[in-house]
Amino acid sequence: MLSALEVVTTVVTGVMVGVEFCVAFVVNRILNALPDDSNQLGRAHGGRMLGALMPFWYIGSLVLSAIWAVAGWHHHGAGLVVTAGGLLIVSVIMSVLLLVPINNRGKTWTPENRPADWKEQMNRWDRYHYARVAVIIAAFALLVAALA
Repeated sequence: MLSALEVVTTVVTGVMVGVEFCVAFVVNRILNALPDDSNQLGRAHGGRMLGALMPFWYIGSLVLSAIWAVAGWHHHGAGLVVTAGGLLIVSVIMSVLLLVPINNRGKTWTPENRPADWKEQMNRWDRYHYARVAVIIAAFALLVAALA
């Protein structure tokens, strides 16, 4: 049973990392190459769509890691899982404090009502997102290492 939990936790976290990596290094670069109205509308739609899904994914990954840490406490790699869980906590805190406020504003914008500094705000979101991606990649790497 522990082996199944380890695999599910690693896969769920790994897919989340893949999605966030893709947003950071593929999707946002595509959107940034579009004209301003299309860029902003695409980001607003992405903010609504992923903003509804990602909280469950982040919390789910964290909960699965916590269960793994408790269930596998006396097994090899438990310290790595605990550290990964700590990093996932950091990613949730970063999300709530830094990224979600910007996303909540941006997902309501249209070309008619967006603020003059909307690009600045999106660039700030991107910088925070890069840092969060680094944190969750590190968490994922620790979970993979705990399997070995």
